[in-house]
Amino acid sequence: MSVPKIVVHTDVFLEHLCGTRHPSVLRVAMQKFFCYATVFQAIELFSLARSEMEYAAIEDAMSALKLLGLNPKNAKKYGELLKSGKGVDRWDVLIAGLCIESRLPLLTDRRKGFHRMKELLVVPTRLLTEHTLAEDVLHAARDQVGTGSLI
Repeated sequence: MSVPKIVVHTDVFLEHLCGTRHPSVLRVAMQKFFCYATVFQAIELFSLARSEMEYAAIEDAMSALKLLGLNPKNAKKYGELLKSGKGVDRWDVLIAGLCIESRLPLLTDRRKGFHRMKELLVVPTRLLTEHTLAEDVLHAARDQVGTGSLI
C-alpha cells in the first residue's frame, strides 16, 4: 500500500520551527503522509531567517521532505493563476500552482488565500488530530469542500 502524499504549507513549518505545539503539526503529518514542500516555501522561509541557528533549523526541517520545483512548461498556467489571483499572496499562488501541477493536496491553516484555486484540495491541520489515518484526513477535507466549510 502506498503512503498518501501531501504538501506542507509555510505556516505549518513556522509552527514547527517556533515550537508552539507538541507534537508539531509537521511531525504528525510526517507520521501519516509522505510530505513535500515547494521551492517557493524554501525561499520564503530562508528569507525570514535572521541567524545561522534559524538557517540551520530551516535546513533541518526541509531535509526531511522532498522539494517540488517549478516545471517551465507550465509557466503559462502559473501566469494565469497569478492573473486570476488578484489580492492573493503571490507565494500562495505559486505554491498552489505546484500543488495543482503535482496533483497533491496542501496542508495549511491559511485556507482563505486558496479559495479561488478550485483545482486545489486544501487540508486544514485540525483534521490531522481528528482522524487517525491519512486516507480519512483526505476524505474529510474533500467532504468539507463540498459543503463550503473550508473557507
